[in-house]
Parts: sequence; structure tokens; C-alpha cells
Amino acid sequence: MIKQISVFVENKKGRLARITEVLGQSGVDMIALSIADTTNFGIMRCIVSDPDKAIALLKAHDFTASTTEVIVAEVVDKPGGLSYVLELLDKAEISVEYLYSFVRTPNENALILFRVEDIAAATEVLKEGGVKLLDEKDVYGI
Repeated sequence: MIKQISVFVENKKGRLARITEVLGQSGVDMIALSIADTTNFGIMRCIVSDPDKAIALLKAHDFTASTTEVIVAEVVDKPGGLSYVLELLDKAEISVEYLYSFVRTPNENALILFRVEDIAAATEVLKEGGVKLLDEKDVYGI
């Protein structure tokens, strides 16, 4: 399991730039990133090199931020690669709340981040299905 940072972002000019500036100037590297928005606000979800430092920095700069545990899986980067992983979860009746891919990868496979309803069950199902899961040491070193 990996710690994901979620940041509430008001839909105002410069807010996203300010968040990335705060992290970047403090040496916190963004490894994966997803932004979902509505009319008035967005949620920035990201994997960073130092989640505890990132949370402290963001809160110190008056951003609403929290951590969530997620799964990171190495998925064969070819047609059907993601489908295989999703079918394993579906057969085990594990719902995927959301997923997104990484900005960079250490090899030719894709890295996909999954937020699921039952992390322990999903981890077991994916491992039994031969899916390589990454831990914090693997991810923060990318």
C-alpha cells in the first residue's frame, strides 16, 4: 500500500500553481498525479516522494489535504493489460473507486494506482493473479 495525497483545490486562478510551487520549492517530487474537478473545486490526487512532508507543507500553507491508502500495480502495457487486472477485481467483487496512471515508470510496463473499497482483499486477489504490486520503497524511488 502507498500513501496518496488528496488536496482540495478551489477553482481559482493560480491555486494549482501555488500547490505545486509549495511542494517543488521544498524538494517534494510528484511521481503520479490526477485532478478531478467540478464547477467550484477540484481534488488533486498525487503520489509524492515524501507524503508526510507534503501534508505538513500543504497544511502550513492553508491547503486542505489528507492521505489515503492506495494500491500500485505494475500492468503489462499492451492491449488487455489493464482489463486483466480489472477482471480479477471484478470476479472477486471488489469495486474500484478510481484509478490513474503514473507520470513516469521504471520499465516498459505501466504503473496503475487503484483506490478500492477493500485494500487487503484486492492485494490478495492481485497477488494470486500474478500482478506485481509495488510498495513505498519501490514507488518513492521512481
